[in-house]
Amino acid sequence: MGPAELVQAAAMARRFYLEGKSKIQIAEEFGVSRFKVARVLETALERDLVRIEIRVPAELDAERSDALRARYGLRHAVVVESPADATEDAPDPENLGAVAADLLGELVNEGDVLGLAWGRSTIHMAASLHRLPQCTVVQLTGVYDAGTAERGSVEAVRRAAQVSGGDAHPIYAPMLLPDPATAAALRSQTGIARAFDYFDKVTVAAVSIGSWEPGISTVHDMLTDEERAHYASLGVAAEMSAHLFDAEGRRVGRDLGERCITVEADRLRRIPEVVAIAGGLRKASAIGAVLRSGLVTSLVTDTAVADYLLTESAPGLRPALDRADPDDL
Repeated sequence: MGPAELVQAAAMARRFYLEGKSKIQIAEEFGVSRFKVARVLETALERDLVRIEIRVPAELDAERSDALRARYGLRHAVVVESPADATEDAPDPENLGAVAADLLGELVNEGDVLGLAWGRSTIHMAASLHRLPQCTVVQLTGVYDAGTAERGSVEAVRRAAQVSGGDAHPIYAPMLLPDPATAAALRSQTGIARAFDYFDKVTVAAVSIGSWEPGISTVHDMLTDEERAHYASLGVAAEMSAHLFDAEGRRVGRDLGERCITVEADRLRRIPEVVAIAGGLRKASAIGAVLRSGLVTSLVTDTAVADYLLTESAPGLRPALDRADPDDL
């Protein structure tokens, strides 16, 4: 390109890329056809006169995020960098909570009902919340240990409601009870029943995922050795909100739900947006199992998990968008 062409190309590129003018507007200004403008802009890119750079914060991996979203039919997938020194048994990366908090700030609209399930990831997410439109916040599960309620999911619900300026509906009850009768009696108590009444109104939910191992699944840790062996024999590979799943995302051990204070799976499936917050290689296969269940629509995870999920066998359907129950297929 000669100097006149270079100057013209630079001017057209400035109008198009920086000033946001259309090709028709540029054509009128320079007295040429819009096809000429298109050719000049294309040449400017080819000759390196214009460089287009897509930048996101260093901790976010846009390429893996998009690949994961497409592969599993997720509505949103946000992948953050795994710690450089992360090992296979490392816990969830600490930055997942902050990124999930920012995502909720985008997804929740004024007047929505936000549901929070018990889990370390959701607790960290709530602690990182700094902005949230006014909404009602409801607890979706009981707590791991009633003695730690103030430092766990109850406090998470209160924190989210405080940030949003909305009402809070916590559940002061354990997640797992000794028997179905005790669980049924607790569900009928006024405060808990009021929270359950909101379950069908939830528009956005945040949940955690655990693999069926000590210290990674709260339900696993609450059961007796005999009960763990029983559910393991059913092929349980993952746990979410006290619901158990095999490797294909099918629910197993449904009798456990009768003893739990938690949102039912059918109700969870009807919530328009369910965001799972989970990372670390030790949870990778469990996350894949829950994604196949059709209960989750979006995921916040780390690069190590994303690489695992992108190399394992494809799920076939797009479970997050279809919301299909594998048991019905």
